[in-house]
Amino acid sequence: MNNDTIELEVMGITRNAYASNAYALLLKEKNGNRIIPVVVGMAEAQSIAMHLEHVMPPRPVTHDLFSSVMHAFRIMPEQVEIYHFEKGIFYSRIYLSNGTESTALDCRTSDAVAIALRTGMRIYAQREIVDKTAYVATESGKPKRESEQTPLEEMSVERLQERLQHYVETEEYERAAEIQKIIATKMANQ
Repeated sequence: MNNDTIELEVMGITRNAYASNAYALLLKEKNGNRIIPVVVGMAEAQSIAMHLEHVMPPRPVTHDLFSSVMHAFRIMPEQVEIYHFEKGIFYSRIYLSNGTESTALDCRTSDAVAIALRTGMRIYAQREIVDKTAYVATESGKPKRESEQTPLEEMSVERLQERLQHYVETEEYERAAEIQKIIATKMANQ
C-alpha cells in the first residue's frame, strides 16, 4: 500500500477461558513484533480457526460462500484495510475489483480477515492504528511485572503495552480492552 499502512498477518485465535463467547483475533505486524488483539464473535472465530486449521465443513460457511461468489463472478480480491479505531472497535474495508473498476466495502474486521484468508488478500492497517492499539511481543513472550499499586494512567505507553500483552496472553480481554483505551488516549495526546 503506502508508508501510512503496515501489513499484518494472522497469528491465530485465542479463547477466553473465563468468559463464554469471548475470542481475540491476533494480527501481527508482518516484519515486526507488534500484535493487535481484535475482539471477535464466536461464529467469526470459528470460521477463521477452521480455515487456519484446514478444516473443511460439510457445507460452506458464509465466508466460503462469499469467496465462491467472488470467483463465480470474476471479482478480484485486492486487499483488506483496517482504517479506523474508536472506542475499542476496529473498522475495516475490503477492496475488490472487476478488472476495470475497484470498490471498497465497509465490513467488520473479523469478516474481512476471514475472507482475506480464503482469497489471499493482504491485510493492512493504518500506521496510527497499529501505533495506538498494538502491544509489543517480548522475546520471552512475558511482559515485565510492574507494581499493581501504580495507576494505569501514570504508566508509560511501553509499560501499558506490556500489561496489554499480559492480559491478552492470560485471556483477560476486559482488562486488555481497558488498557487499549488508555494507550489510545495517551497516543492521541502526544
